[in-house]
Amino acid sequence: MSTKGSITFHPRPFDQWGLGLERPLLIAGPCSAESEEQVVSTARAIAAGGQARILRAGLWKPRTRPGSFEGAGKEGLAWLQRAKAETGLLTMTEVATAEHVEACLKADVDLLWIGARTTPNPFSVQELADALRGVDIPVFVKNPINPDLQLWIGAFERLERAGLRRLAAIHRGFSWFERTPFRNSPMWEFPIRLKAAYPELEVVCDPSHIAGSREGIPELAQQALDLGLSGLMIEVHQDPAQAQSDAQQQITPAAYTKLVNSLLFRQALPTATMQDRLEKLRDLIDQLDEEIAQKLSSRMDIASRIGEHKRENNVAILQPERWEAIMQRQLRFAGHLGLSEDFVRDYMDAVHRESIRRQTADPDAVGVEGSPRSRANGLDP
Repeated sequence: MSTKGSITFHPRPFDQWGLGLERPLLIAGPCSAESEEQVVSTARAIAAGGQARILRAGLWKPRTRPGSFEGAGKEGLAWLQRAKAETGLLTMTEVATAEHVEACLKADVDLLWIGARTTPNPFSVQELADALRGVDIPVFVKNPINPDLQLWIGAFERLERAGLRRLAAIHRGFSWFERTPFRNSPMWEFPIRLKAAYPELEVVCDPSHIAGSREGIPELAQQALDLGLSGLMIEVHQDPAQAQSDAQQQITPAAYTKLVNSLLFRQALPTATMQDRLEKLRDLIDQLDEEIAQKLSSRMDIASRIGEHKRENNVAILQPERWEAIMQRQLRFAGHLGLSEDFVRDYMDAVHRESIRRQTADPDAVGVEGSPRSRANGLDP
């Protein structure tokens, strides 16, 4: 439980949902429900593999541009009902309007999710919350397209205020300006921060949308499990090449079963022996963190003295060559230590910004705030 302002959000774990769900929760199914035959045959194959509890399929597809396939709509609800009757899988689909909610409730859809395009809009989330008021159906909330933790949390708070208690999150990555190997940047720190604030909240990963390609799904799925996320939602289609949406990130039922069988599912909690070992290692980390903080404090004291010296001697702060030399030296040194270049750049940028803050009393000085790559400004670190 965590309190945010005047609202308290009380997440419940899967074992309190009354649906027989447990971790790791495995959700599989096509990006879009395209036909009755496609939905039912895919569901049969998924059920035969025995590696999923819930069948997912999008009925209303919010597309970036009009003219592309926008889903089967209400007609697909009957296909989900048949798939459930024949396989025993629970059914799940996305809702974006009150009309979607009403149709799903009438068709006895078991679980709903709110998509990444809807979560950032408080008006849309409130409309869904009002439509769901008094109906405690399980609702999963995908993260916003852009990395905004408060918007994500705000969606949960709106739903809980409407009386919903069975709520969970779906991490599907974020749209980001920097190039990554994936369609969406994983930014694992966001689901980790969400779990830190709400330890009881179940967070499922959608590696299909993060990867954007079937080749990237296994790596991301394993990483999500290694980080302790509650399960996986993976897009599975009987014939991915013919899919009418996101064909490149869907896999066949056979590939899905093979993938799940290859994953390493770790214990959510360590044994007593493991806990003892973990505590010793964590104590070492705590000691090192203290040493790092002390050294950083000393470094910032020196940076402050540099700033004073420059002001006393009327020396310009901008020194691009100096900063570039420091960055290149750190990158070479880090390479020998097995540290990634991205980590070193981000770390040095943070150090640089704090150094700048110490050196100047002007908060609007070039490179102080808001620049993701302040090293280009050349301020003396």
